[in-house]
Amino acid sequence: MSLTAVILIIVAVIAAVLVVLFLLFGRGEGRFTFDIGGAAPRAEGGTDTSSDTGFKERLTGLGVFAVGVIGVLTARLWSMQLVSSDDYTKQAETNRTRTVTTSAPRGRILDRNGVELVTNRSSLTVTADSEVADNPFECQLLANIIGMPAAAVRRNIQNASEGAQSTRVVASDVSRRVVAFIEERPYLFDGVTVEERAVRFYPQGSLAAHVLGYVGTITSEQLESEAGDSESSMDYQSGDTVGQAGIEYQYETVLQGVRGEQNVYVDADGNVLDYGSGVDPQAGSDLQLTIDSKIQKAAEESLSSTIQKLQETSNKDCKCGSVVCLDVTSGDVIAMASMPTYSPNTFVGGISASDWEEISGEDSQNPLLNRAISGQYPSASTIKPLTTMAALDAGIATAQSSYVCTGYWTGFGKAYGQYCWNHSGHGTMNLQSGITFSCDVVFYEIGKAFFEAGSEGMQETFRTWGLGSKEGVDLPSELAGRVPDKDWKWNYFTWADDDARSWQGGDNTNLAIGQGDLLVTPLQMACAYAGIANNGTVYKPHLLKSVLSQSGTGSIIKHKKEKLREVDEKQEYLDLVKAGLHGVIYEESESQASHFTNMSVEVAGKTGTAEIANAPAANGWFVAYAPADDPKYVVASCIEGGGYGSTSAMYVVRDVLGALYDEPDTSSEVSQGDR
Repeated sequence: MSLTAVILIIVAVIAAVLVVLFLLFGRGEGRFTFDIGGAAPRAEGGTDTSSDTGFKERLTGLGVFAVGVIGVLTARLWSMQLVSSDDYTKQAETNRTRTVTTSAPRGRILDRNGVELVTNRSSLTVTADSEVADNPFECQLLANIIGMPAAAVRRNIQNASEGAQSTRVVASDVSRRVVAFIEERPYLFDGVTVEERAVRFYPQGSLAAHVLGYVGTITSEQLESEAGDSESSMDYQSGDTVGQAGIEYQYETVLQGVRGEQNVYVDADGNVLDYGSGVDPQAGSDLQLTIDSKIQKAAEESLSSTIQKLQETSNKDCKCGSVVCLDVTSGDVIAMASMPTYSPNTFVGGISASDWEEISGEDSQNPLLNRAISGQYPSASTIKPLTTMAALDAGIATAQSSYVCTGYWTGFGKAYGQYCWNHSGHGTMNLQSGITFSCDVVFYEIGKAFFEAGSEGMQETFRTWGLGSKEGVDLPSELAGRVPDKDWKWNYFTWADDDARSWQGGDNTNLAIGQGDLLVTPLQMACAYAGIANNGTVYKPHLLKSVLSQSGTGSIIKHKKEKLREVDEKQEYLDLVKAGLHGVIYEESESQASHFTNMSVEVAGKTGTAEIANAPAANGWFVAYAPADDPKYVVASCIEGGGYGSTSAMYVVRDVLGALYDEPDTSSEVSQGDR
């Protein structure tokens, strides 16, 4: 109700009350008559119950009520005019103004050499005012020229996720022909405009997709989470584009810019009448990663080609794999690849139903999974250097310990015999040669010794080197793997009988060779071998190199290397393990050695072949660091269903090292290395 109307009502009420008061009191004593004798009239009896007297009392009450109403209205009028006038002025201003927000471009993502991995591109976007949804002719015309159903056009225009007064996106990435048609016929497209908007763009296609991640429209769950996070500095709205995976998600608060604001004046129906002051959107900050796009490309191409060759030759079910390369002196992730992969561009603007079905179908092999950090596998023989150090630390074995391998081990009796991978036997072995030739019998003996001592020294050593816990890389969805022990087995196999749930000697021998219930990720094994190369020092793996300044050149934040762990190990034990790993490359197999003797630096590494129950083929492992005498890089690869590590993952590691040193593999020898 307006102020004028309130005043008129007050005046009318006052006038009515004055009339009543005049009728009641205005005639004074004139209502009484006097007799001839001049005596004043006097009522007879003690109480006047005449109708005239009752009417008088009712009028008096009405007068009191009216005076009270006038007082209340007067006080309210005074409050409105003097006390609350500023509040009502603000409310009136709010009723005629609105704030329309505009999204800001996200920051770019660059590799360590400044190559753009993620940027933004201009998209020709058809937008419309909300009233266009009420014009079926205009909606149908838009649908015809854009090439989409009229119902979809109307639904997009009715979408108010970006605000009631914001223009609605009808279609993005429209052709120049559509733009020309609309702009040449403004009389047909009232309320329709064409804008250039910034959308996410991945110029390298699928390169480093699992590292970079992708973006999408913020979900209701994410909105609720942000609203409930008192420490969050972001102010999201429905319809905002946010990171959903990888670096896009991990550094969302850095990449996400500050929304722009535009004040508009509206009428009572919400129609925009004029524009006021505004603030331009501020783009997010650019990130520079530790990834080297050249090495990343080599890693992905090698993974893809190796898997394809395996499919064509021996392992048709081989479809997945991963590889990670670290700088052992800093923890920089130089490359991280996972197969199968996908293109983040597929998610820009919303993924189609057909694309989503292709990515999430049963035969897709989960291309969104980053197997380098989320793939959990038995480590196979790559664990043997850690088993060796566990035995040395616990006094289970010494550098002079000797073992005889006949190809079949019966340490727990013939009923519980176990084969070495080399059924012909290795003969006499020690710890160093046990690593070089990957003799299972050596490590069966170590597992048996720990079991008979009632010790969980192997598990303790594995955990000391980082297994069973996350490495803390700056990516979402990293998994911790598993180091099994007697408590875990008892609590895990709750449906089994007590004997089956108890820790057995076979559990220890399997653990010693990286089989059984042990689970590791490729990143964990890369970090463990980086620690061996660094004499016990492991730097935290990371992908962020710096946050670049928005004005000029330089960085506002630079990553500082951080020690993840410092394993206190005797140097003589480390030297023994390193000698064994060097022997794997150059002594175990001439065919395998031929792929490394053509390099200018020497390499140390280990193969692994993890047998999986009910799987058509084993998982192939290979982990190596170089140069062997002054380590700089470590590379770890696992190929699911690849078979022997020496005939699968070894080729991927060699190709990555070749890219690092610009020395491609020139050997045509088919590797015949160990398991």
